Amino acid sequence: MFFKQFYLGCLAQASYMIGSEGEAAVVDPRRDVDIYLEEARAQGLTIKHVIETHLHADFVSGHRELAERTGAKIYFGAAAAAKFPHVAVHDGDEIRLGGRVTLRFLETPGHTPESVSVVVTDHAVSDEPVSVLTGDTLFIGDVGRPDLLGARMSAQELAGMLYDSLHGKLLTLPDATAVYPAHGAGSLCGRNISSETSSTIGQQRQFNYALRPMPREEFIQLTTADLPEAPAYFSRDVQMNREGGSALAELPAPPALTPEKVAALQREGAIVLDTRPSAEYGAGHVPGSFHMGQSGQLASWAGALLSPEKPIVLVAEDEERVAESRTRLSRVGLDNVAGYLAGGILAWDQAGRPLARTEQIAVDELKARIEEGANLQVVDVRRPMEFQGGHIAGAVHVPLHELARRALSLDPDKPVAIICASGYRSSIATSVLERLGFRHFSNVVGGMNAWNAAKYETAA
Repeated sequence: MFFKQFYLGCLAQASYMIGSEGEAAVVDPRRDVDIYLEEARAQGLTIKHVIETHLHADFVSGHRELAERTGAKIYFGAAAAAKFPHVAVHDGDEIRLGGRVTLRFLETPGHTPESVSVVVTDHAVSDEPVSVLTGDTLFIGDVGRPDLLGARMSAQELAGMLYDSLHGKLLTLPDATAVYPAHGAGSLCGRNISSETSSTIGQQRQFNYALRPMPREEFIQLTTADLPEAPAYFSRDVQMNREGGSALAELPAPPALTPEKVAALQREGAIVLDTRPSAEYGAGHVPGSFHMGQSGQLASWAGALLSPEKPIVLVAEDEERVAESRTRLSRVGLDNVAGYLAGGILAWDQAGRPLARTEQIAVDELKARIEEGANLQVVDVRRPMEFQGGHIAGAVHVPLHELARRALSLDPDKPVAIICASGYRSSIATSVLERLGFRHFSNVVGGMNAWNAAKYETAA
């Protein structure tokens, strides 16, 4: 049996290819599907099956394009109500890859009503399952959040279904069964997902906080309390996946734009998105631009913070990075890229256009300013569990996705030092504040990771 995990760090998303005797199945494919076609050719496999564990909310899947390019069938849980030809699967349905490998479906609702898991058995080795692909039902160290359907179904009802799926189905598998989820650390589909991308049923039974023995009602309360707000783009991506996203090749190539054209589009309401590293952005950028570097979860944050109705103009180091940024945006359904700044920020500067700058400070400088009694607002934009795990004394906690809404709680006349875990989200936050009219702010390079490495004091 051939088995491969494809992990996409910018979405914290995992997809899979399983093959045997010349046939292959792809599970939870991302939107840019060439990687699966290339792997299948390299392994001498023909993709005949495209399986979705559920209607994904945090990215646009490539299921429809992959099926069109290979002739494969698409499989969804029966409750998905997908709007294109597909096979609606139920508990116990199976796919055979040759005569040796079986993919058996388990209906495991809870994260969503249509969620399924896929039990993989390689009969050439054993009739016991070798692995289970759990989608967003079971993560490593966590379980899927049950609150993404809004008014259509309550979080409590879904959490009860999730409890039944975990204890009545997944935890009945042998302890040695490998667990392969659809997401890792950083995904908003869970609260505290591990950075590990695989585990076993036995290890999760032992170490996953949500799987410890507890009554059903306690589990419901545990998994529905203190959930972060779901990004607005989640519902849009669900609908795109239900209808089948268009092929990337159908999207027009973004044109090169002069500084004058970029400025005109920005005046008309277009979003200028700078995807360069934070140091380069800080040294000089188009005033009023968003910053989301390619080095981090560009797609997820763009989906969460950018309006899908507004055209996007990209600023990057070169055309190759423009293309990569455009691909990442398309993965969350942001297809409205109007072009890119030809020649990059140098061309903008040479055209005599104004540059904005963002101060970058190290943690020792931040500590010195705090000790000097500077009239400083330290704003921590990490998620609640990160903040609760240790933060700078006196820091104001405003999670990044809430910053635009809660910025009025900050004093725009006092300097602001923004910190996150590494400096990635805090750089995004500086661009949010700049767009809101703040003028005195700094990005803390290295974030709390650097603060803790320097062994500076934290508060709990």
